[in-house]
Amino acid sequence: MTTSPVRYLVVPAAEAVDAPQAARFGDRSLVWGGADERLGRASRTAPGLLLVTQVGRSFQDEYPDVVPLLDHGRQLVISSADRPRRRNNHCWRVQTLRPGIAVDVPTLAPRRVDPAVTALVGALSPTSYQADLTWFASLPTRHSLSPAFGQAVDFAAARMVAMGYSVTRMPITVGAGQSQNLIGDRAGGGPVPRGLVLITAHLDSINLAGGPNGPAPGADDNGSGSAGVLELGRILATRPWQHDLRLVLFGGEEEGLHGSKQYVAALPAAERARLRAVLNMDMIASKNTAGPTVLLEGAQVSSALMSDLAAAAATYTSLKVETSLNPFASDHVPFINAGLPALLTIEGADSANGHIHSADDKLTFLDWALAAEILRMNVAALAGWLGLQATARTRPRPAGSVVSWGPGRVDVFAAGADRSLQHKAWDGTWHDFESLGGALI
Repeated sequence: MTTSPVRYLVVPAAEAVDAPQAARFGDRSLVWGGADERLGRASRTAPGLLLVTQVGRSFQDEYPDVVPLLDHGRQLVISSADRPRRRNNHCWRVQTLRPGIAVDVPTLAPRRVDPAVTALVGALSPTSYQADLTWFASLPTRHSLSPAFGQAVDFAAARMVAMGYSVTRMPITVGAGQSQNLIGDRAGGGPVPRGLVLITAHLDSINLAGGPNGPAPGADDNGSGSAGVLELGRILATRPWQHDLRLVLFGGEEEGLHGSKQYVAALPAAERARLRAVLNMDMIASKNTAGPTVLLEGAQVSSALMSDLAAAAATYTSLKVETSLNPFASDHVPFINAGLPALLTIEGADSANGHIHSADDKLTFLDWALAAEILRMNVAALAGWLGLQATARTRPRPAGSVVSWGPGRVDVFAAGADRSLQHKAWDGTWHDFESLGGALI
């Protein structure tokens, strides 16, 4: 089967708004048409156009001789003449480039700052986050079938229990072996039936060249996301929420999303019905761009979550945000495939991170400030999805005689130090005492 040749042109995204066949990649768009169409002097011809979505540089490392027509990190456009023999594996995918596929840079409009959310964002502890991540990366590997993975699960389970979560372990199969998911639950205080919000990450790591026994510290992929689950769980456990919160650390992700696929398959219908949001974190601590950048990746079912996260980033962080509705290769995908609202937060331009899936994915290459910004964005959005539960206020009890001079107010009278009559009023807020003059006998 031959592919009709096309002419293509890479232009600033603003110039391609009305183009019938265009795909946006951040600040640039690729516009294409038939070989006989004139797209400008800078246009070129290719047999056909393919979209590659990759984890890190997995496709480029496997096919170093393929020169992308457009390189946007996680997404590449290549010529169909360079089509590989297989369409995908669990690290990269090749598909036909279709109009409308976009990695967008949304216009970020800050929302009104909420003092309660500001306090929550301020509760983020870099010390706590770094300590957990450092412990995860200190293990020789967290391969899903290794004894060290079990140690990582034990460590995370102890941390969840200490924060007040009810912990369960879900056995999973990874190929011919056995691994597990770790699940921590915290009930909300709202009326039943309550909604359910999940914070997820994969706990396992891998060394593709070194095999199951090769060193795989997995600092960024995905110690950064796993420690993020624990840190967000710690912060959120300090407040009362209307809806239920669940922390999930998956096994078997690096071998093909085994933990999340089996978790979603086993999720009861009643749980699915009350699922409000799934926030997945995978690689959030490598700064690959000049400024701090995050990619929000989901689908139409998660577009509202994406808007909330983008608004949280604009309101409480300095992050540049990109968005994609082309989900691939992380634990948000099985939820999306089941029609459930899930979304990935991942560092921008992750393909520039050449250390993942190897012995070099070490703490040395992490940017703690970027991870903190992504966590601030995430916790601000989570506060909206969980719904802060109002606590009962204690009515102030004034010391002194109390009368009311009108509806909705309280008047307090007391003797001053000079025996003068003092008056203090409450009409929603307390006002300072004022002297009414005279002297008490």
